[in-house]
Amino acid sequence: MNRRWRLEKPQHDVNKIPTYAPGTPERQQLFAEFEALKRTTEEIPLMINGEPVRTGQTVDVPCPHDHKRILARAHLAGPRELNAAIDSALEAHRAWAALDGYDRAAIFMRAADLLAGPRRRENIAAIMINQSKTPHEAEIDLAELVDFWRFNAYYMQFLYEQQPDQISSEINRFDWRPLEGFVLAVPPFNFYSIGGNLPTAPTILGNVALWKPARSVLLSNYRIMQILIEAGLPKGVVNFVPFESKHSDVVIKHSEFAGLHFTGSYETLIRLWNEIGKNLPNYKNFPRIVGETGGKDFIFVHPSADVEAVVANAIRGAFEYQGQKCSAASRLYAPQSLWPSLQKRMTSEMAKLKVGPVEDLSTFMGAIITEEAYRSIVRYIEEAKENPKIYELLFGGTYDESDGWFIRPTLIRAQDPKAKLMKEEIFGPVLTVYVYADRDVEQALRLCDETAPYALTGAIFAQERDAIVQAERVLRYAAGNFYINDKPTGAVVGRQPFGGARHSGTNDKAGSWVNLIRWLSPRTIKETLVPPKDWRRPYMS
Repeated sequence: MNRRWRLEKPQHDVNKIPTYAPGTPERQQLFAEFEALKRTTEEIPLMINGEPVRTGQTVDVPCPHDHKRILARAHLAGPRELNAAIDSALEAHRAWAALDGYDRAAIFMRAADLLAGPRRRENIAAIMINQSKTPHEAEIDLAELVDFWRFNAYYMQFLYEQQPDQISSEINRFDWRPLEGFVLAVPPFNFYSIGGNLPTAPTILGNVALWKPARSVLLSNYRIMQILIEAGLPKGVVNFVPFESKHSDVVIKHSEFAGLHFTGSYETLIRLWNEIGKNLPNYKNFPRIVGETGGKDFIFVHPSADVEAVVANAIRGAFEYQGQKCSAASRLYAPQSLWPSLQKRMTSEMAKLKVGPVEDLSTFMGAIITEEAYRSIVRYIEEAKENPKIYELLFGGTYDESDGWFIRPTLIRAQDPKAKLMKEEIFGPVLTVYVYADRDVEQALRLCDETAPYALTGAIFAQERDAIVQAERVLRYAAGNFYINDKPTGAVVGRQPFGGARHSGTNDKAGSWVNLIRWLSPRTIKETLVPPKDWRRPYMS
């Protein structure tokens, strides 16, 4: 990596989020973008070797909060297109891997500036309409992708600067090579930023990628592809190829398959990992697997906690973006002494949360992403209603799919700390509470640690320092991202690198150099300055 210029640590774009308050220019611009999206149903092609490809096999992309409205019709890749994308990627690998790192960085820095600047509003509108996010949720999502691109360039420089020790008579260095082959990027529906980061985190380091975006958000994800092309990304480096799971073998069984960058369900990661394991003898190299799956994220309330802070953060942590975050608060442990005031304030505030179309900027919660996801969440709510001896429905529990897939924010109390709703991921606006005796704090902490198989995010609310220290100790392995007096959502690139262990994934920390190093295969080079000319050792004299 040539030192023609130096990357300074970026400023976080998340700190520059517009308010969209009444009377602001960004609010009017946003409404104009809404109108532009209403005028057409967009056709979304594949992008293979930098060229649009239309297969004729299409899927509709509906608007979650107005599901009769079709936002786009997107083409899907079959085996022929996937093989063409692989060939394109492998051809592009030669020049891309050899390109100086600063030149690669410049492309993604330009993409970040385009997204943060002239392309911001149209992308915010696409995120809101396609993913049913409020303007705040859309803005922090877009800002995270801007941060990913800028910080990944900075962390790339940091890694390239890490070199072996030196002594006299020799020069030692790392050649920080990309992986040999191609990476498959499989992001989820819920974060636009992850959609853009999963294929580009490996590629900024010289890798090439096939990008399989989630089918429900193809409109917003295609906007990212358009920005990468505008920023000057060479043909074939990233191939945009949504495809049906039945065609996964075309990619997974290829001898040049070098890595999987995945965010999604635990079950899907297990299936893909098993397929990769079966094919190990066929690969040129052992593939890298970086996976982040789900969570059953907790808020633990200590008797010394500030109730007002707990309520505000529980509402944001559990119900923003309809609870469709792998980090969303899904279970809460409350002490008996605080529970009456906590329940009263929580239900009072929940009654103020407006659910509806996100084009109405007074809305707090939009719709569930798909009918399938909606029905899955409803089943958990009905489970609670049908088992009154185990669960008490405290608020919400209603839903309506006549126009969009809407579910009211729901608060449930569980009598059994290991009941189904306390341990299974729901991925919706349902928060289940277990109330513990104040004297049993340590026991309740251990229940929190042992109940769910996941270990992604969690939070402790307490004003006593000893209580915070105790929670950190007992819950050390319960969360990869642990928050003190804050909601368990909203990790910021660089400041809170994100990822969890146990059933939540490989904990490779997106938003830091820890993730990037997984996409490198360093070569150690030793140069002897004055080589010996006699093979004999001194002891042989």
